[in-house]
Amino acid sequence: MNSLVTRFHLLLAAVTLAITGVALFRVPADFLFVARWSGGTPLWQWPRDIALAVGPGLSVLLLVVFFVMGRQFTKNQFAKSQHILDPALSLVLAIITATQLGLLLNGFGSDLDLIRFTGLGLGLTLLLLGVVLYEAERHTYAGMRMPWPIAGDRAWTVVHRVAGSAVFLAGAGLLVLAWFDAGIGPMVMGFAVAVLGPALIAGTATILVRR
Repeated sequence: MNSLVTRFHLLLAAVTLAITGVALFRVPADFLFVARWSGGTPLWQWPRDIALAVGPGLSVLLLVVFFVMGRQFTKNQFAKSQHILDPALSLVLAIITATQLGLLLNGFGSDLDLIRFTGLGLGLTLLLLGVVLYEAERHTYAGMRMPWPIAGDRAWTVVHRVAGSAVFLAGAGLLVLAWFDAGIGPMVMGFAVAVLGPALIAGTATILVRR
């Protein structure tokens, strides 16, 4: 049976749920997470229950979507997509787990800004990945694979230049947000844009070059 959801993915989701449980018991119900400051004034705040519910909800949604997606793929599509979708799901779930832990630490009043550190780490990783994709040559062991083929060397190069540039810019954007300490809210939104944006751009590019 084709399945894009592995035990590691389930472990990350379970850790996120565990962190959420600890936060619900240890962080006061009326606590407001400050998502952004303006000087010394809270400009953007999240109620505890809403902020803590987003991570587990997204984790469960992603697991369901990827499980259904894997079941719908043919064996050939699954073989071509697994090596991309598997680590992609791992990355997104890991970001959610780190963000949830950052919220827990924030609720405890800790000075450790784990969400900002996650932004720095992810930004550097995306910068490197962007360079690799941009400079990649067409062969078996590097580059992107889609369920549909990328016809021709020129199309392959165009897709990887576009995808590499998008990933590099996403990483640079996260580094800027982290460097200037934009706050929890902009950082979390930056995570979503940095992960989903380049993927959508790359997928769109592969479709356009087929025409």
